[in-house]
Amino acid sequence: MSDAAQPTAAEVRAAAEAVKTALDRHLAAVERRSGEDDPAVYEAFNELAAAAEAYDELLYDRYDEVTPFEIPGDDALPPYTGPEEPNAISVLIRRDYAVAEPQRLLAQAQRVEAADVEAGTGIGAGAAGTVHGALGTLFGEYEPDEIASRHKEFGLEEGDSTLWVTASDEQPDPGEWLEEPFEHVDPEQVVCRFDVSTVFDDDLDEDEDEDEGEIDDADDADDADAVEDLVTGLVEDDDIEPLDRTER
Repeated sequence: MSDAAQPTAAEVRAAAEAVKTALDRHLAAVERRSGEDDPAVYEAFNELAAAAEAYDELLYDRYDEVTPFEIPGDDALPPYTGPEEPNAISVLIRRDYAVAEPQRLLAQAQRVEAADVEAGTGIGAGAAGTVHGALGTLFGEYEPDEIASRHKEFGLEEGDSTLWVTASDEQPDPGEWLEEPFEHVDPEQVVCRFDVSTVFDDDLDEDEDEDEGEIDDADDADDADAVEDLVTGLVEDDDIEPLDRTER
């Protein structure tokens, strides 16, 4: 960045003051909050995050320094502002798969195709001869939930998935959004979302490994204590005569 484009020291100082003001407002909103989902707290939180991000950027541009603040990512949902009693909902689902075993995928699709041809309902052999054709055949034959539960049979490996439920006052007219089905989702009308990712599994595994390490250490200490007690008990037992080291 050129010197002319760099922020001034006064701008950095003003951004720092804005962070202090936003911090005070956030604390005041928390102290006055009326419930768990108080919109004033959400608003103060977003203002504080925006002020901290602006300060962080100016600080870096001017002095090549950073702050320890962790700015929330865009994946965090904003406060819900949709209808309190929605008359309609939309369910948006994304599931990712890796084509782990193409031959298995092709074989399953060809079985479906052969059964359809035999029943007189198929379009003819050959559509499932490619991977993309096989995918079209299988997803045309089975419901997405069935493919999710049987993905290994179809040579697929699960990736991340997410499900969003959005609320609205009225159900859209037939065909209204079919051209761009995922382009007009209002995050503020998302009632709930459910995410599945191996990232979460990795976090759990790390926590479990730490816990197991603590347990193992405790077990080792208990074992050592038990051995010490056993040795002490043997030495102090009146029925045991001291060993005469001169005897062989």
